[in-house]
Amino acid sequence: MRRERYAKLQHQLEGQELDGLLLLGTGNVAYATGAAAPAVDSARAAFMRQVAVVRPGEPAPVLFTPYPDGAPSDVEVHGPLYPDLDDGAAVMADLFAPGARVAADEVTHPMSRAFAGLELSPASAVLGPAKLLKTADELECIRAAQHLNELAMADVQPLVRPGVRQVDLTARFLRRIFELGADANGIDPIWQVMPPTKAEGPWTTHGDIAFPTPSSERVLEEGDVIWVDTGIHVEGYASDFGRTWICADDPRPSPRQHDQARRWREVVEAVLALCKPGVSALELCRAAIAANGGTKPWIKHFYLAHGVGTDSAEMPLIGTDLGEAFDEQMILEPGMVLVLEPVIWDDGASGYRSEDIVAITDEGWVQLSDYPYDPYETT
Repeated sequence: MRRERYAKLQHQLEGQELDGLLLLGTGNVAYATGAAAPAVDSARAAFMRQVAVVRPGEPAPVLFTPYPDGAPSDVEVHGPLYPDLDDGAAVMADLFAPGARVAADEVTHPMSRAFAGLELSPASAVLGPAKLLKTADELECIRAAQHLNELAMADVQPLVRPGVRQVDLTARFLRRIFELGADANGIDPIWQVMPPTKAEGPWTTHGDIAFPTPSSERVLEEGDVIWVDTGIHVEGYASDFGRTWICADDPRPSPRQHDQARRWREVVEAVLALCKPGVSALELCRAAIAANGGTKPWIKHFYLAHGVGTDSAEMPLIGTDLGEAFDEQMILEPGMVLVLEPVIWDDGASGYRSEDIVAITDEGWVQLSDYPYDPYETT
C-alpha cells in the first residue's frame, strides 16, 4: 500500500515538473511515508512534528521525525527538524537546490524567509489527485478505523445523561479507543450542545451556527441536543463519526425531532440514489437541495460531503464555497470516499446532523460506516 501511494506521488511530481514535495501535515506525512506519530496533545503535535520530503526519481521518501520508532524500515529516517524555528527552516531549505520548484503543504514564517530562493507552490495540487481514489487496501483501512471508532462510541453513548461533563465523555472515549487498538486520536472529541435557535449562538463569521466548538467541563442538562463528532486513526487512516444524541434519562425524541431525522434521511437517500461513476458533485448537491424543499441542507462553512483517508477531511469536497463550477467538474469515480453530513436545522428546536461514509464502486456505492441512529428513527 505504501509503495502504491509513493508511486502516485512520484507520478504527480513528474507530471507537474516539480523538484520536490515538502510535507508537514500529520496526515500527509503518513500518506507519503507510512510513519506514525502520537496525536492527543495538539500543542505537541504542532511543534514536535514530522517532516517528509519526496524527490522525483528517488526510491524512498526522507523522513525527519522525533518518533523514529514509528517509521517503516524502508524509509530514510533522520532526527527532527523544527519548521517554526529559523535553524530548522534553514536546514529544510538546504534540502533543495536554489531555484527548485517545490510543492509544500505548509509554510511557517521562518520557512518563508529561508525559502526565498525556491519556487513554492501548494502541495494540494500533488496530494489531491494522488489521494482522491482509494485502493482496496485503503478502503479496508478506513473501514477498520471507522469500526473501531464506532465500538468506542457504543461505550460512550450510554453515559450521555444529565450531570455528566463533556470532558467525562472525552476521557471515556480516549481510554476506549486505545484499549481497542487505535494509533492516534485525530480531533478533540466534540459533544456540542446545540442551541434551540441560531440567535442564541455561538456564531461564525458567516453568520451561521458554529460547529464544532471544543469540549469543556460543561455539565450536560436534561433535554440537551448534542451533535457528536469524533475521529481516530488506525494504521494512519482516519475515521469520521457523527450523530445527534439527546441528553436525558429517557432520551426519546419529540415528534418534531423525529421529523428532523426523517428529513435528514430523505436528503441522504436522494444523494445515494445518484452515487455512481460519472455523476457530478453538482448533481448530488442539487438532489440534496431538492429533497430539502429547495433549501441547502448543510452549514455554510461546511459541506454536503467530504472525503476521508489519512486526513479526516480531504478531497473530494462537495458543496463548498468553491462554487458550482468546482462541483460540476468533480465527477464521481470508483475509489472515491464520501462522508455525507447534511444538516437539518429547525430554528426553535435545534437540528439534526449525522455522518455516513460510503465508497463509490464500479456500479454504485458501498457503506463503510455502520452505527445506529438511536435514539432517532430515520426510516
